[in-house]
Amino acid sequence: MTPAMTTATPSRRERLRAETIADIKDAARRLLVTGGPTAISLRAIARDVGLTAPALYRYFDGLDALVLAIVSDLFEDLRTTVQDIAADHAGEEALTRIAHMARGFRRWALAHPAEFALMFGSPVPGVTPFSGLCGPIVDAGARFGETFFAVLGEHYEHHPYVGEPHDLPDAALRELLRPYTETFGDRFPLPVVYLFVAAWTRLYGIVAMEVFGHLAWATTDVEPLFEVELARTVRQLAR
Repeated sequence: MTPAMTTATPSRRERLRAETIADIKDAARRLLVTGGPTAISLRAIARDVGLTAPALYRYFDGLDALVLAIVSDLFEDLRTTVQDIAADHAGEEALTRIAHMARGFRRWALAHPAEFALMFGSPVPGVTPFSGLCGPIVDAGARFGETFFAVLGEHYEHHPYVGEPHDLPDAALRELLRPYTETFGDRFPLPVVYLFVAAWTRLYGIVAMEVFGHLAWATTDVEPLFEVELARTVRQLAR
């Protein structure tokens, strides 16, 4: 008879440590929301949670590690948001779900401008700028991206791409996108990868410019522009 698997109950010390880590992250996020990325500092966080700044090193290796943990959590929050939207529209066509998810991404960004800025824009003073070497962020971002790729995969499973592998005439562009084939294998033809990357660049660009106020010179209502580009994206992905 196989013994039932049990989950070890955390010790009191482990529970207190987990609670303190959560308090530290919450304090950092409050500073982020009220003062932007530049307001995050170990001294300010320590003051908020009732610790000394050196005591924070018992929980994080430094400000870099703390900010990376927060950004990873934010990506998970965003991933959960768009995944829940996909689930809410489970009975609809895959590309229609992607459109709903893209709208959810925009709503989240507009509702959390400071968090969006930390994830995609403004650096924190004293923190090494994020790069492809930041493993936790890369992993969290990949999980966020996979929510879209999973639904996109459903579409092409039922509606295979009818173009040719050489539909990308520009050799430099094909070479630029080729690493994605190692990630996706036979899941998506290279032209489909291009269509998605180009679409994401346009939609993300609109959202980022809206969040950072860089479209105020053109319009006070960005939604129609976003919707036009979103409709174009869906048409292109439906090829």
